[in-house]
Amino acid sequence: MRKMLKVEDLNGYYDEIRVLKEINLSLQSGTMVSVIGANGAGKSTLLNAISGLISRKQGRINFQGREISHLPPERIVELGICHVPEGRRIFGTMTVYENLELGGYVHSHRKTRKEMVDRIESICNLFPVLRERKNQNAGSLSGGEQQMLAIGRALMGKPSLLLLDEPSTGLAPLVVKEVFRIIKEMRTAGLTLLLVEQNAKLALKNSNYGYILNNGKIVLEGEGLQLLQDEHVVSAYLGRE
Repeated sequence: MRKMLKVEDLNGYYDEIRVLKEINLSLQSGTMVSVIGANGAGKSTLLNAISGLISRKQGRINFQGREISHLPPERIVELGICHVPEGRRIFGTMTVYENLELGGYVHSHRKTRKEMVDRIESICNLFPVLRERKNQNAGSLSGGEQQMLAIGRALMGKPSLLLLDEPSTGLAPLVVKEVFRIIKEMRTAGLTLLLVEQNAKLALKNSNYGYILNNGKIVLEGEGLQLLQDEHVVSAYLGRE
């Protein structure tokens, strides 16, 4: 199994404040890796640094053998990293179909109209509700439907690596279950996933590997199921049943 992403000694800044401190992590191709931690630990900042949304950083980010630390976000998308941001950030006044079209924009100059339509159709096969709502303004969708649209929009970029930031936030338990079913389906299909998730138990249960982030530092790492049994992780992040 080859290494897809390697982050080395990464420091990330907002203005003069160092948020990420000497982060080292890696992902093997075809795996799902989770990053968990309390609010403010730096989880979203880590994903933003990888996808190029934070320009002030130090260290190295290597993707499929290429240094991407200082590339702009659009170039990182072209290389195969797509990001589903926290809060979904769909375009509420545009239709579902238009949101999906925008997700494929980076490849539009290389694709025919039919290829774009076929790609949208494949996304709708994964999320049938999006087909039903395709002419509806995205802002009128339920929270779960908006999350599916945000994931579908990212998949339009045909990523090799998908960054998922808090996909369960604000969703009812049954909807969370459905979202994670689809995430597992994408992983089974061979997509590599880096997941930031507040629901630590659900994240680690479904991940090959996990990292615990605290105050911008990785304080613990290991296989997902092993971390679920770790006393520190249980007491700090999972609670006791």
